[in-house]
Amino acid sequence: VVERVTIFVMDSNDEKPEFQNLPAIIDVLETTESGRSIYKVEAVDRDTGSGGSVSYHLQTPQSSLFAIDINSGVLRIKSGQMLDYEKAKTHFVTVITKDGGGNSNGKEHVMSSTATLTVNVIDAQDTPPFFIGTPYFGYVYEVSVPGSEIYTVSAEDGDVGNPNPVSYSFDEGDDGVFGINKTSGCISLLVAPIYLKREIFNIKVRASEVSSEDKEMDYGVTTVVIRVVDLNNNPPTFYGENGPQNMFELTMYEHPPEGEILRGLKITVNDSDKGANAKFNLRLIGPGRMLRAVPQTVLNEAQVTILVEDSAAMDYEKHQFLTYKLLAVEIDTPERFSSTADIVIHLLDTNDNAPKFSSDYYIARIPENSPGGSNVVSVTAVDPDSGPWGDVKYSIYGSGADLFLIQPTSGIIYTQPWASLDAEVRSKYNFYVKAEDAEGKYSLAEVFVTVLDLNDHPPAFNDNFLEKTMVIGAPVKIEAIDDDAEVPNNVIEYAIMKAEPDNNIFDIDADTGEIKLKSYIKSIAIIQNITKKRDCSWSLVVQARDRGQPSFSTTAVVKIDITEATQLKGGPLGSFLLLNRNNPLQIIGMLIGIISLTVIVTVIISTMTFLRNKKSNRILPNRRVRRRPQKQHFWNFKSPFKSPDTPIENFTVQEEQQDPEVTVENVNYNNNISNVVRHWPPPPCAPTLPPPPPTYVPGERHWTISTVSAAVAPKPKKRPVIDRRDTMNKALVSELKMKLEQKRMTT
Repeated sequence: VVERVTIFVMDSNDEKPEFQNLPAIIDVLETTESGRSIYKVEAVDRDTGSGGSVSYHLQTPQSSLFAIDINSGVLRIKSGQMLDYEKAKTHFVTVITKDGGGNSNGKEHVMSSTATLTVNVIDAQDTPPFFIGTPYFGYVYEVSVPGSEIYTVSAEDGDVGNPNPVSYSFDEGDDGVFGINKTSGCISLLVAPIYLKREIFNIKVRASEVSSEDKEMDYGVTTVVIRVVDLNNNPPTFYGENGPQNMFELTMYEHPPEGEILRGLKITVNDSDKGANAKFNLRLIGPGRMLRAVPQTVLNEAQVTILVEDSAAMDYEKHQFLTYKLLAVEIDTPERFSSTADIVIHLLDTNDNAPKFSSDYYIARIPENSPGGSNVVSVTAVDPDSGPWGDVKYSIYGSGADLFLIQPTSGIIYTQPWASLDAEVRSKYNFYVKAEDAEGKYSLAEVFVTVLDLNDHPPAFNDNFLEKTMVIGAPVKIEAIDDDAEVPNNVIEYAIMKAEPDNNIFDIDADTGEIKLKSYIKSIAIIQNITKKRDCSWSLVVQARDRGQPSFSTTAVVKIDITEATQLKGGPLGSFLLLNRNNPLQIIGMLIGIISLTVIVTVIISTMTFLRNKKSNRILPNRRVRRRPQKQHFWNFKSPFKSPDTPIENFTVQEEQQDPEVTVENVNYNNNISNVVRHWPPPPCAPTLPPPPPTYVPGERHWTISTVSAAVAPKPKKRPVIDRRDTMNKALVSELKMKLEQKRMTT
């Protein structure tokens, strides 16, 4: 059996497009119209299918001047663009050709090639000739002879790519006494200088380009200035309003505006020679660069103008007068004739300075309790201006200046006559002092005053008789306060001066005032063995002494009742009440906090319940919620004050009380009005305060703390599963009851 199998070979996109006529070089005339095609790029792709199609593109830099048709490859000048040989003689255009894309090795690929087209711009005859080295100046001297070369002008055709020859001629101004070479542009003298009727000649010279047919085409025109000069036999000379003058004076105020002309100086400089012999430079020689003379170069004669260059340097406080020399020196003559003139400027003072303090801030120290009118500090400010502008007046202001005064002329700061400085009330003052001249110019400095503390307050206890209860193992603290402001005057040291009974079993921390039992006292039994008494009560005389000079001290009697932690019954509440029995405000504050927290929690829960019931719009059955009594658990609380060898006290809830039934009737009228009847058990009552302590019996001390019993409810059990049909039946019954109730209310 023979079968014929036809196999189609699918071409893959694996060949790049190839340019047929690139790279290439083309010449384009610069006058080519915009939008006109200049070249056709051809490329082929050997792939078949979509990969065989070719498109043409230009790189971005060339796209501003040229454009290419994406399909045909025709390159043209963009619309609105023109080639300009004078700007760019050659353009390099990069052309990119891409195929239509295709499958290669299982992926889509677009193949591309790049080539460069060189475009040479051919210059066209569209630019007139231009002169080189303008402006032109020439001179005729007294010794010149006819035929002497005066000046040579030079011009070139503006079309530098294909230039034409240039021909020179006069348009006007030569008066027939000058001639010009048509090809070289050399201007020469035709007559003797004595026949020249003018001193300056402004000659218009034309440069015309000549075509190959010897016809004049575009042309350019420039001016050649020719001056007739004589021999150098006169130096420059300065003149005033009344003739030659070598001394000029001016009185003016300091700091004139920069660029201002000193119009009071009327100076003229002149050189009677002609031409180059009358050309000279002007220079102003003097202190700094405050002034400048213009013009700097003079031909024959000029009005000299003096300008202000640096206004800040013209300061009366530095220079009462300024002296300058104005120098005129010939430039191109062998003789280099020169002359000078003196300029003296007298400056007048202005109020251009504000008073300036010797320091930006002043720091002063004064002891407290200094008498009123005591000197604090002296400030100094200087105003360099003259006359009344240099007089300085002082004043102070600021939040800290109430207790101080300043002498307006001397700058001495002192305290108010009635002022009493107390470092304990305020130890730092700062304020501003102002120095002002007659016209209101001022400057500020800041004054910092520190009141030095003196040891004028002894330490003081809150009470001269203090009562403390000490638990063995825990210290008690006493505190004295010293109203002095600074250390060491307010640093207090504590010491036990006397103990009653004499057996002192206490140590005191000298820095903190903490009183604690000596390290070997571990129990009440040890204390009773030492004192041979059952009563563990001590009276201590404690001294508080400061470290100032001189040192002050005070004493207080501290009565300390010693007890053991095992004697504190009633748990943490009992311990708190016992330890704070001498501080009733702390107990009241704790009770107020507990009551406030309870009220806030109750209000939040009530509000949330009300909003939930108000927003509820469902018909719910009348249900009875029964709370089953839960098995009570026993909780053991360990007292933190009992020693490890004592038995653990168990707080046991012995009574089991069944919770009352709670019946909730939820009747919904679909009108957002709820009629819910709730039967709650009576609210719990706040615990009563503990009973007052028993009366004190010497030799015997018993503390009775009320105990607290509590019941902790276990986690509630899961609700029983309710059948949905039973719920629907109950809902229908509830709805019938609701309708009967509505009819009864309407009748």
